[in-house]
Amino acid sequence: MHDILILGGGPAGLSAALYAARGNMDTLVVERGTIGGQISLTDDVENYPGFPDGISGSELSDLFLKQAEKFGAKMEYAQVNEVKHRDGIFQLICDDKTIEGKSLILAAGADYRRLGIPGEAELTGRGVSYCATCDGAFFRNKPMAVVGGGDAAVEEALFLTKFGTKVTVIHRRDQLRASKIVQDRAFKNEKIEFLWDTVVTSVEGDGKVERLQLKNVKSGETSTMEVPCLFVFIGHIPNTWLVKDLVKLDEHDLVEVDRHMQSSLPGLFACGDCRTGTVRQLVQSAGDGAAAAITAIHYVDSL
Repeated sequence: MHDILILGGGPAGLSAALYAARGNMDTLVVERGTIGGQISLTDDVENYPGFPDGISGSELSDLFLKQAEKFGAKMEYAQVNEVKHRDGIFQLICDDKTIEGKSLILAAGADYRRLGIPGEAELTGRGVSYCATCDGAFFRNKPMAVVGGGDAAVEEALFLTKFGTKVTVIHRRDQLRASKIVQDRAFKNEKIEFLWDTVVTSVEGDGKVERLQLKNVKSGETSTMEVPCLFVFIGHIPNTWLVKDLVKLDEHDLVEVDRHMQSSLPGLFACGDCRTGTVRQLVQSAGDGAAAAITAIHYVDSL
């Protein structure tokens, strides 16, 4: 029986593990895949405090883990198929075992909704990006392409105009879904162009993005766009399905939490990209993890 279970080994989860273990809690982090989560896919992190020269996402993830383990946090790699809550105990049902704890911090993050086209996965982190704030500066004074038509896509396109010579927004429809005020800003920005009724069919390049293959969904006409980067903003899929029957979720399937990261179920906390109010930034996820752990420590002590 562990004091604090942490589901997810990204920045939020590892930060929570550091604080929980340092608080003398028996702490176990359960991760299904790669330590660091989405940040591990980033070649160069330039906007995390303390690293003025930048640091690779994988290296920073290793440092997060090393520091958490220094204080006694334990790691377990397992696929969690179900989360149960019985008699005040949280159970993680895995393929071949059940892990129990007095509290649970959900730090499972959210997966970027992907296009699912050839070259996308292979060139992620090498020109294909899902975060303009993270990667926009790497393509300074170069043309850029953005896929999407909602608020996130248009707002990120506006942000990218700070760096790019031109930002082309590629949208499969003939009008945007973004709010009118955001659309107005984009239409007035001389650096933004729109490519309507068009989808990206593949991303190509030798080790990095060099060109996009496009198709007009109405005419069927195909074309090629020479760009060094593709920013995809077609939504997120929060990894909250494991707790959907235990806590309140908002309309986007994010866990509703208070400022202490407490969910609607006592003892279950959510932090990082799977909670309401997230701005999906590394520094916020780390802070979230610390807040969740501190509150979880108080919860366990109260038992």
